[in-house]
Amino acid sequence: MEILNYDYPDATAPLAKRVHVGVVGSGDLEVLMEPSPDGKAHVVITTSVNGYGQIWKNVIDRFFTRFDRAATIEINDFGATPGMVALRLEQAVEVSK
Repeated sequence: MEILNYDYPDATAPLAKRVHVGVVGSGDLEVLMEPSPDGKAHVVITTSVNGYGQIWKNVIDRFFTRFDRAATIEINDFGATPGMVALRLEQAVEVSK
């Protein structure tokens, strides 16, 4: 198990509400998103797969090129692919509107 932390101080637009999408299970993940208390974006990833920090960073960096919300994001992963991660993050954005 690995825990990864990323901060995005340039993401400052407020998030409207709390969001929960997905479920932790074989090959899947959940995304919990809530307004950030300090007006910046923070991401904490708990993953069952060690050694993929750079891939996670790439996926999250790409997400924040399109999403500028100040949110605290918690991702609980059980072996999801990068495509599934991107899908769940996009779902969370849609639900937050």
